[in-house]
Amino acid sequence: MTSRSKPDAPSARPAMGKAATINDIARLSGVSKKTVSRIINNSPLVRKDTRDKVEALMREVGYVPDPMARGLAFRRSFLIGMVYDNPTAQYIVNMQYGALDALRDSGFELVVHPCDSRSPGYIDGVRRFVQQQKLHGVMLIPRASEDQALADMLADIGCRYTRIASVAMDEPARMVVTHDRNGAAEAAEYLLSLGHTDIALITGPNAYRSAHERTAGFLEALAARGIELPKSRIVEAGYTFESGVLAAEALLAGKRRPTAIFTGNDEMAAGVYKVALRAGISIPRQLSIIGFDDSPLASRLWPSLTSVRRHTRDTGRIAAEMLIQHQDNSAALSAASIRPHLIIRDSCQPPEA
Repeated sequence: MTSRSKPDAPSARPAMGKAATINDIARLSGVSKKTVSRIINNSPLVRKDTRDKVEALMREVGYVPDPMARGLAFRRSFLIGMVYDNPTAQYIVNMQYGALDALRDSGFELVVHPCDSRSPGYIDGVRRFVQQQKLHGVMLIPRASEDQALADMLADIGCRYTRIASVAMDEPARMVVTHDRNGAAEAAEYLLSLGHTDIALITGPNAYRSAHERTAGFLEALAARGIELPKSRIVEAGYTFESGVLAAEALLAGKRRPTAIFTGNDEMAAGVYKVALRAGISIPRQLSIIGFDDSPLASRLWPSLTSVRRHTRDTGRIAAEMLIQHQDNSAALSAASIRPHLIIRDSCQPPEA
């Protein structure tokens, strides 16, 4: 008798150099393509032993689901958008890192959309971005997050979103609140504890809610100790290095200079450093400075900058996580809360006698 040749074993791996497909995973694991799809999308309708076996196989062969293909199969996208209008580059980079932390190994990818909220057509531009990409959800970053018309548009077209803002501005499941007012108050209390009373303030742009919150927190903390800043000691700037230079020139040009300056972010604080150096003003002996953000810049300046840390990377991570969780159990979500705190370095000391 002649023996029949056996058919190829179903466990044969994909050819060398060829990326595994969902069909390969189904064939090799002995389950249906539908079951593999359910495992990829974290469906609770799959037994644990089956899920463990298939996930182990996917790791072994290096299978990575295609977000666009998954979107077509499930009539929705596996893309998370990040919409921002913010002049501080490091803040946006840290926010992106945080979002990527959350999306890693989730099957979702991040796409970004910078915009100019002063442009009359910017909301239509965001709508086109969301609809063309068929986004699963959108993270709104200040200043865009502070625009109620933008949030209303996303709600109207049925797009999930989370808003990052200094105060609660929406339903709890859509909010990450950063409590900027509290951080600014801590900065004021620290300067007062050192004995400063002639203090100046460089605020962010009036159009930003964060600027209002930081200004209010700082002034309220001073007022609680009986100190009221004259208008000449408060200068509005634009959250940029260049605007910090201009504001510092206005504050430090007179004969009677403040002994301390609080700035609405670290970029503007760096501008104050430049003006002080040019004018021969010693930091911190003749001028104490506090920033806000605690960006990498704060520890790179000399002397190192005391600054309010607001955990930007954690904020981005939480906002992205809320979007992913939203698909399963939105009713269980509550507003996330990020509390800032002061990081004391070398840019402050008691005023000279």
